[in-house]
This record gives sequence, C-alpha cells and structure tokens, in this order.
Amino acid sequence: MELSRCSIFKPPPLRRNHCRHQYDCRRLTKVHHRLMSVSLSSTPISSHQLKLSEELQNETLQILEWNRVCKQLAAFTSTSMASSTAGNGAIPMGRSREESQRLLDQTAAVLALPFPLDFSGIEDVTGILDSSISGEVLTISELGVVKMTLKSARRLSEQLREVSKDDDSSKRNYPLLEILKDCNFLIELEQKIEFCVDCNLSIVLDRASDELGIIRSERRRNMEILESLLRGVSSEIFQAGGIDSPLVTKRRSRMCVAIRASHRHLLRDGVVLNTSSSGVTYFMEPKEAMDLNNMEVRLANSEKDEEWAILSFLTSEVAESAVEIRGLLGRIKEVDLAAARAGYARWLSGVCPILSGLASEDALSVDIEGIRHPLLLEACLSSLTDNVISGTENPSQFGRGISITYTKQLSDSASDFPVPIDIKIGYRTKVVVISGPNAGGKTASMKTLGLAALMSKAGMYFPARSQPKLPWFDLVLTDIGDHQSLEQSLSTFSGHILRIQKILEVASKETLVLIDEIGSGTDPSEGVALSASILQYLKDRVYVAVVTTHYADLSCLRDTDVRFENAAMDFCFDTLQPTYQILWGCTGESNALTIARKIGFDAKIIERAENWLERLVPEKQQERKGLLYQSLLEERNRISEQARRAASLHTDVIELYHEDRWLILLLLSLMLCPIEDVDEVVLRVVIRVQDEAEDLDFRETALMAKESEEVQEELENAKSQIEAAVKEFENQLRVANVDQFISLIKKAESAIASVVESHRPNFDFNTEEMDGGSYAPQPGDQVHIKHLGDKLATVVEVSEDDGTLLVHYGKMRFRVGKSRTRAVSERSSRVSSLPRLRKQAQSTRNFRTLGGKGQEGSYGPLIQTAKNTVDLRGMRVDEASYNLNIAISSRGPHSVLYIIHGMGTGIVKERVLELLKNNPRVLKFEQESPMNYGCTVAFIK
Repeated sequence: MELSRCSIFKPPPLRRNHCRHQYDCRRLTKVHHRLMSVSLSSTPISSHQLKLSEELQNETLQILEWNRVCKQLAAFTSTSMASSTAGNGAIPMGRSREESQRLLDQTAAVLALPFPLDFSGIEDVTGILDSSISGEVLTISELGVVKMTLKSARRLSEQLREVSKDDDSSKRNYPLLEILKDCNFLIELEQKIEFCVDCNLSIVLDRASDELGIIRSERRRNMEILESLLRGVSSEIFQAGGIDSPLVTKRRSRMCVAIRASHRHLLRDGVVLNTSSSGVTYFMEPKEAMDLNNMEVRLANSEKDEEWAILSFLTSEVAESAVEIRGLLGRIKEVDLAAARAGYARWLSGVCPILSGLASEDALSVDIEGIRHPLLLEACLSSLTDNVISGTENPSQFGRGISITYTKQLSDSASDFPVPIDIKIGYRTKVVVISGPNAGGKTASMKTLGLAALMSKAGMYFPARSQPKLPWFDLVLTDIGDHQSLEQSLSTFSGHILRIQKILEVASKETLVLIDEIGSGTDPSEGVALSASILQYLKDRVYVAVVTTHYADLSCLRDTDVRFENAAMDFCFDTLQPTYQILWGCTGESNALTIARKIGFDAKIIERAENWLERLVPEKQQERKGLLYQSLLEERNRISEQARRAASLHTDVIELYHEDRWLILLLLSLMLCPIEDVDEVVLRVVIRVQDEAEDLDFRETALMAKESEEVQEELENAKSQIEAAVKEFENQLRVANVDQFISLIKKAESAIASVVESHRPNFDFNTEEMDGGSYAPQPGDQVHIKHLGDKLATVVEVSEDDGTLLVHYGKMRFRVGKSRTRAVSERSSRVSSLPRLRKQAQSTRNFRTLGGKGQEGSYGPLIQTAKNTVDLRGMRVDEASYNLNIAISSRGPHSVLYIIHGMGTGIVKERVLELLKNNPRVLKFEQESPMNYGCTVAFIK
C-alpha cells in the first residue's frame, strides 16, 4: 500500500521501557512478594511456606471482609479498570513500609487538589489490544476508543502539571506526578488514527492514502456520469407514460431506473434487476449504463480493499504499541485508585494513619483513638445522607437553614453509629489478652484493628480521631470463627489448632496475629495450658498478637512478663448491657450467668449454677470480682475527675465570655511584649475569639433546633385536625345528595379555616408607637430599643434634623429612629416576646435609611436571626429559587433578608442575584460583608 502522502505513517521505534507495567494488581494482596524480599541472611523460605502464607492471607481477607471494604472503595472510582480492580478486592497494598507510605502520600495529594481530576474519556481497551494482537482487524469505533483514551490520559497529565506550576504545589502533588512521570502517551499513534479516520462519522478519510483518494475521486466522477445518464433515461420513460414520476435507484448494488411492466419495451436490451411486490413495476438497468455500473462495482470493491488495508495498518500500529498502552492504563488506574481513596476518606471522615517506625520503649506502637469499624459505619452514613437530602427538599424549612436540619439528623442518628473504641498497645507489649462478656465486642474490636492495619497498608484513611499511629505489618493473620470441616474430618478444636499451627509456621517479626477464643472447644484445663504455651511462643516471634479468651488464667501471664498486656470489654451492671469499650490494663469476666438471667433463663437453674461456681473456685471467684471491681472503680474515678475538670474549664470560659478581661490582657500583652512577638499575641487572641464564637454557634444551633421541634409539634397537631375535618367531609359526601354538596364544602372549608386561624402565629406584640412630640430623650437617658427585644441602651446624641438617636448598647453604637424607642417608664406596658437575636461582628453597622420610588423605610442595625435567614446551600437551582421566593413573600415591609447561598460553583448565587434583581419587593441588595461573599442581604420595600 502506498503511504507516501502521509509522513505520519512512518512507524516510530518502539519504546516499551517508558512505562512501568502494572500487571501484578491481581496479586498485590498476596504475600509471596514480601517473603521474597526477606534478607539474604535469614532462613531461606520454602515454596511450601510461600503457598501457606498466601493461603492464610487470603483467608484473613475473607474473615475480615476485605472485599466489602474494597467494594465501598469501588463506588468512588472513575474508570472501569479501577472499579473492576477494587470490586474484585485486588487493590494494591504496599509490599514494604515505604510503598505503603507512598500510597498514603498519593491519597493526601489528591485531597489537597483544588478540583477533582478528570478521567472522562478513558476506557479499558485491554480487549481491543488483545484483538489487535490476535490479528483481528479493528473497526473504526474501536480505533476511536483507543484514540480517545490516549488523548484523555494526556489531558489528565496536563491537568496535574497545570496545578503544580509553583514550587509548593509541585512538592505537594509530587506523589501523583511521579506516577505519570516519563510516561509515553503515544501521541504519534493518536495522530495517525485521527489523520486516517473520522470516529464521529465512522469513515476512513480520503487523506489516509493516495490510492484511496484516487479511487474515491474516480468513483465520484463515474457516479456523476452514471446518474446523469439514468436521469435522462428516466425522464424519457416518464414522458412516454412508462412511470408516474422519474425514479433513479439502486438494486443489487447497481444503479437502475423504475418502469412499468407494460412499458418494458421502452428499454430494449435492458436487464431487469428487481420487481416491486405487486409486480407492476420493474427496476431495469439500461444497456447504456452497464459499463458505468461495472466500473462503479470495481471501484467500490477497490475502495473497500483500500480501507481494509488502512485499518489493518492502524491495527498493526496498535498491536505494536500494546505494551506501552497497557503500561499507560496501569498508571491511569493507579491515579484513579488514589482519587478513589481520597473520596472514600472524605465520605468516612477518615484520618491519615502514621506508620510508626523505630520508637522508644516508653512509646505506644499502636495508638488509635475513637476508631469505628468502616463496615458498621456504612449503613449509618448512608441513612444519614439520605435523611439530610430528603430534609432539604421540604420547602417548609426555608429560613431555618440546612445546618440545623443536619444537626438534628446527626443527633437523632448518633445512637445508631458504631461505638468508637481506643486501641493502645505499648512498644514493649507483644501479646494482648482481651477478656469480657459474650457479645461484648471482643471479636469486633479485633477485626477493627485488623482492618485498620490492612487499610493503612493500602494507603487508605480510616475513621478515627486525631492522628492514629500503628506499625506496618507484613502479614495480618487471623484465627476467627469455626473451622470445623466434615470433609477433612476436623472438629471445632482440631480446625482451630490446625490453623494456629499454620500461623506459627509463617509468622515473622513484622506480623500481626489475631486469635479469637484461643484454646476453646476442649477441656478447660488443657485448653488453658495449651493457650499459655502458644502465647509464650508468639511473644518471641511476632510484632504483636491480640487474642480473646474466657480463660481467667491467661490474664495472669502479665504478672510474670511485661510483654503481656490485659484488656477487658466494659459491661454495665445497671443495664446488664455491654458498652463495647475496651478497658486497657483490666481483666474482664464473661458474665455468662448474668446474661442468662437477663434473657429470662429459669431462676432456679441460675441459682444452682452460681452455687456450683462458688464451690468450684470460691477464693478465686471472690478475688476476680474484687480485682474487676477495683479496676472499674479506678476507671470511674478517672472519668469523674475528667468531668470535673471539664466543668471547671467550662465555667471559666463562660466567666471570661461575660467579662472584658481578655481585651485588657490583649492591650497589656501588646504593650509589654517585644515587637517581634506581636503577631503571636494577636494570633492567640484570634484563636480564642474563634473558639468562643464556635461555642456560641453551637448553643444557638441547639436553641434553634428546640424551637424547630416545637414548631413541628404545632404543625403535626394542626395537620391531624385538618385531616380529621377532611375525613369527616369525605364520610358525609358519600351519603349526601347533589343539593347538599355546596353546603358540605362550605362547612369543611370553615372547619379548616378555623384550624388554620387557631394555629396562626400572633405577631402583634401590643407595642405602641411613641409620639415624637410627647417624649424628647436627652443625651445620657436610657431608652428601650424595640427591635432588639426591649434591650436597654444609653442615648449618646440626639439629631433634630432626621429625628434619630445615636445610642450605645454593649460594645455597639448605632442610630435608631425615635419611633423605634420608648422610655424606661413604659417598660411594664410592653409585651416582649421577640426571639433571641444572634450576635455577629457585623452587628455594629450604622443605622441605614434607604429610599426608592417615593418611599422611605427605616431598616435599623442589620442583625441576623433565624427568622430573617434563608439557607440555600446544598439545594438545586429550582429548589433554591422556590424557597427564596417564599422567603421574600413572607417578609414584612422595611425588613431585611439574609440569603446564605455559599460559594461553590456559583450557580445558586447567580440565580439568587438574578431573582433579587427582578423581584419588585426588593429595594436593593448587597453582600453581607467585604469578607463574606457567601451571604447576600436583601432590603425589602
């Protein structure tokens, strides 16, 4: 095939080394790579140990339900490749501490990006590559998919480089840039495909080769001559009455004309190619057109052959670049998985774990506070998200704010969240023995620790507080559940011991071992002896082992060896319910008899069992009860002391809030401190003010939530009364005749109107306006400010020009009209039922008098409250428009409305500004403050 016209077709030399290959993703969760990296000085690892460690690790992943965690992660992927990898539980895990840290750094880099990465257009072309390698010619659409994937991958790399121009962002995004570093995006192959084919029209372009261009040019000329000839023949047939209208068409890949069967003689020597279904019309090829039709067929076949040759050439190019494309897909998948881990971290409110290295003997090797099991947390987060979304779709909640709805939903759902636990294991501790009641959370706590270890290895954040710290484990091996097997003739105890034997065979100094109910299923005496021996063996051969047991004797190992640590699952004897909290350094009881009594077991059986237990080990039973009681008492005292200190701190904060000492301290600090320390002093004060503001916001939210609940109860009462009236109307309607319909409707409307009127809020506060001539306040007088809930303020200045007063209230000075004040003596005749106003920094704004279109209105100081605020954050544009229109309609004259729209993409804000501009009730509008572009204040006429 001649391709001299297109220099782009010179195949470039293959560069298969430019991409790292990511073909081991299906095996990343397996452990033989770790075993191969063991130091040469250690004992050689046999193939049996490799196979056994792989088998145990896979079983551990099943026991800890790692596949479910991976499926959670798959929901946050953007490409089919990453989704398939995560869905199959094959997400990459670090084979060393450095690799796991690199995965965590990638997750942190995505979280720091200012916008999400764009993976659109990237497809898994592995099947297309396999087809090209096998010799199957690719279609135009398949070539288009390859081209789009290469182009989108290059665009993704350019997007990352764009946000990494400066030094700080480049350093922060380096873990992501490193993935795509020196990657071959096959620009030449992309250009070849784009030059040769039009993927949108699914055609091979004329410029693909000189031969194709010549063939198509000759075919067009031949077709023009053929169509001109046939049009002339068809016109002659029409003039002779051989057809109703001239018709040139194609039958059996040849051009022909239509003619009635009765006028066939008009085309002597013509060939009938086809007939109509009725047989009345023939489709004939005139003799004059036969050579031209033969030429059209030859050219069409030549065109197909040339197109096939071009597609074959492009297919071979794709096949030659298959290695590079696979490597590129692997890197794109790595970036997508990092983005998925970041999205998963946001969803879980996860925190980044610290992979601890060498530490002092006094440090904690595992220090995790407030961790929750991610699988138990999934249902709670999903239901909470659904509740918040459904709550914001209720138009009746306008003006109260989505944050209040979210707070209420969070408080209502708090009891449904899994209980957070603390896991703290000392550096010198090698074995932790957890005891406690059945169904107390021992196994769930162990599984939570195991999942935390796996998630940190895979570069994933997990739900915890502060900055959790734990070591990097080469293997996480578990013995949890019943391993009974009838096929292998294994009893419960035999299966249990056989698995522990396998664990002991492959465990190393970097292994985490989790064993549930060690030594159970056999004679207690022998079980205790065997369990103690196993734990003595593990303490010298693993990083840390966590076991659960009901054998009290195993808790005594701590008395003779500091490498053992005890922990107990807390149990509330008042409610006879487990609290699922771990008491470190304590020994717990199984409480089997207590639980049996709680579920309603026969009292006589329970009493007999207690007597039998006392006869078996009376002195040990009393000793265990005493130790447990002492440990619980110490824990209670510690918590009580913490509560006392917290209450004292809270009291101090409240006192400081009501005083101005912090201002005096600020001034003294600024006067006495060196000039270089001024910034630090101011920063401390700012942090303190922010903390106090957060406390005020929290209390305000609680008050607003309580008010919302009261209003909701009132609405439910009104709703039930209206439903009763409607039901009564429907019952009467069934038995009434036509003449009674109007009277029944009026009666029902009257009943509903009375219900609405009885529940209508009364905004008449019985306040009388002051006569400006009857009372003339003087500077120094105290007056009540009506719109501030009759707060007492001091008159500073009286303006006779506009009839306003400059008053001093707290730390604020502002102007207010005389009509909006009253004398102190009139206080007893006023009814003050206005809600508490929210104090804000911008409340110090001066009094404003705005006029327009011949009217003037006094708006007073701008104070934001729950009643004059509508929160549109999180809403769709149409929903926000609906709520804003209702809020504007409900506001009285000469009032203000705070619209919280947030920043976001700006769509909601643009719609808000458009509605305010076109609403006839809005006099003007402006942003709330120069530093807050997420809130707009509208002045109502």
